[in-house]
Amino acid sequence: MIEYRDIYKAFDHPVLSGVSLTVESGERLAIVGPSGTGKSVLLKTTIGLVVPDRGDVLVEGESVYFGTRGALDRVRRKVGYVFQNSALFDSMTVYDNMTQGIREDELKSMRAPQVLARVSRALEDVNLDPGRVLTKRPAELSGGMRKRVGLARALVGHPAILLYDEPVTGLDPVNSAAVSLLIRQIAERSGVTSVLVTHDIEGALELSDRIALLDDGRLAFIGTPLEFKSSPEPLVRAFADRRVASEAAAERMEVTT
Repeated sequence: MIEYRDIYKAFDHPVLSGVSLTVESGERLAIVGPSGTGKSVLLKTTIGLVVPDRGDVLVEGESVYFGTRGALDRVRRKVGYVFQNSALFDSMTVYDNMTQGIREDELKSMRAPQVLARVSRALEDVNLDPGRVLTKRPAELSGGMRKRVGLARALVGHPAILLYDEPVTGLDPVNSAAVSLLIRQIAERSGVTSVLVTHDIEGALELSDRIALLDDGRLAFIGTPLEFKSSPEPLVRAFADRRVASEAAAERMEVTT
């Protein structure tokens, strides 16, 4: 479904240094790694939000950077993007924010009741009551609700691919678990291909079919969650051991409370 071919990108310093990675149709791939190692930059190259200095991205066999005219537009129509900070327009209501996720040509061909029905279904898919949130602005919503509206906006365009950039960052444990569960349910229900950039290693292990670990701009590991947890590689062990320590802390907290 997605193929990253030898991606290089530098800003003030090298960020990606020859990353090659394939994402299969219907797969849930988590990309993890230390901060500043290029995870979000790689994700953004998928739809041209960041242009690589070298390399290419293919989506369903179509080149994003060296394809025919209109290739990038065709790729973007297949993709829903969930931004780290939700990226909702503060001056717009939830309804107006949601309509931004529907392709312009499609939106023009739809009647108002059709648009409302489609927006409402997408909100219901992320466990939000349309009657309660449609007329609200982002500032009137909790952090967890804003995250879910951002997810619903990505869904309303009926994408074949969903890209998630740190979808649970800034959320409390309860909302983080709720959003992670939604991501898994959506993937299982729709068969959508999902690429998830995250610092949440526990969530990545639970959600993904495979995990890609980036380090210093390079692909350091790719494998299943079981292979990740059993890998002897020092960098992988550092992430896996952090997960074990986190689980132990959570168990101690349950005991003391």
